[in-house]
Amino acid sequence: MGEEEKKHSDGVVGQTMPANRVDDAVEYLEGHSDVADTQDVDISALRRKIDYRIIPFMFCCYVLQFLDKVMLNYAAVMGIKKDLGLVGNDFSNTATWFFIAYLIAEVPNVYLLQKTPAAKWLGLNVTLWGVAAAASAGAHDYRSLLVSRIFLGIFEATIGPSLMLLSSQFYTRSEQAPRFTFWYLGLGVAQIIGGIISFAFQQVHHTFAGWRIMFLVLGLVTMLVGVLTMLFIPDTPMKARWLSETEKIALLRHVSVNQTGVWSSRVDMRQIWEAVGDVQLWLLTLTTICTSVSSGVVTTYSATLINGFGFTPPHSALLNTPSGIVSIFFTLAVGIGIRRVSHRWAWFIFCTIPGIIGGALMSFLPKHNKAGVLIGIYLVNAIVATLPILYQWTMANCAGHTKRAFASALVAGSFSVGNIIGPQTFQARDAPEYRPAKIAVLATQAAAGTLAFVLFLYYVWENRRRVKAAGEGEEEVIDETKWAGLTDRENRWFRYVY
Repeated sequence: MGEEEKKHSDGVVGQTMPANRVDDAVEYLEGHSDVADTQDVDISALRRKIDYRIIPFMFCCYVLQFLDKVMLNYAAVMGIKKDLGLVGNDFSNTATWFFIAYLIAEVPNVYLLQKTPAAKWLGLNVTLWGVAAAASAGAHDYRSLLVSRIFLGIFEATIGPSLMLLSSQFYTRSEQAPRFTFWYLGLGVAQIIGGIISFAFQQVHHTFAGWRIMFLVLGLVTMLVGVLTMLFIPDTPMKARWLSETEKIALLRHVSVNQTGVWSSRVDMRQIWEAVGDVQLWLLTLTTICTSVSSGVVTTYSATLINGFGFTPPHSALLNTPSGIVSIFFTLAVGIGIRRVSHRWAWFIFCTIPGIIGGALMSFLPKHNKAGVLIGIYLVNAIVATLPILYQWTMANCAGHTKRAFASALVAGSFSVGNIIGPQTFQARDAPEYRPAKIAVLATQAAAGTLAFVLFLYYVWENRRRVKAAGEGEEEVIDETKWAGLTDRENRWFRYVY
């Protein structure tokens, strides 16, 4: 065998894997081969130690990414339209261009997430989107607001892929579900405190408008969290200064069951082409788009819809806070449920049902039935709990570092597409009821639930096909594939979770 090859089987007799496909964790394990005994390491205690060190920062980043994004929603009832002279579809376009920039930025993210340390890249972008959020306070017309929102979209684009990749490095596939859930709870928390923050800043009477102070303060807080993220989240388990060498070895051996690898800075174009032709990724993409249409509506227009009932702007902000409670409840239910009984597809559909009911209430109840329509707006927020499921599926079922980076960016980009479509369903001519937008929420929820069931059927079929083709598992071969840099398609011992 030549120098360019390692003796790692890809599960197919007679084939070997090139050295440049092997995960960086292999080099670390080989360099610490003298650390043989890790039996004394308590995995549960180690897992808690990791939780305390990285999850709070992930949570704060996710709170702030939603707050900085959703503040435009609250600014709409705080006078930003009047102050900046926004007319017609200017406000919708501002929201849409944020996600267009977000989508475009996912293209270089695929490369940069391979070539730059994930935590440092995340922290840098958090800091920069804090700058963009603070800059929104200085907007003086439609164009200047649009520019600040475009830069905000560019820098926020890395949040989903970065957090997905970092989470998948430190936890097994079953452990990832509650961790994804915890940092994703930041969305619901942000919905609650966002309404309170908006209410508070509306009590400020100053020559500098309340919405401007709100953008400035949140931008400065975000910059601080970005710097702390760069300093305290390790880029990989191997670089965690607060883990001993024995703990690092024990952790790498523990997460090796994922068969997805930990980190590799080498870009493998074959994995990208495989991802482009992967049925599961296109199903995940379509499902994410359908889910995100409602997210775009909730993020940008929920306060506007509530304000349309005749409530004052401060009360509209406060009445939007129950949306966060609904998001938190369903996100927790999903996280706990998946950890205990798995069946991600069933939990996904479980969340679309209240979303469908909420869309129906919003669409077909008369406007004077304020309570019923408000309940509809709140129920639609159940659908946000499906996104961590899609994140989990992406990280758990895509192996090979390049493919995982590409898949995470693709799903995050799909989220952008849905959020581009969502605000555009709100056309000025449809005010004040915006019935076409509400019907779009109903239709996309039903489509998302259907696609999740199709994805479940695909995973069941593919696993059965693999079991039939592989026969009895060969433990030695399966063990060798853990760090071979194989994709889920190349590794015939890989099994999809659903």
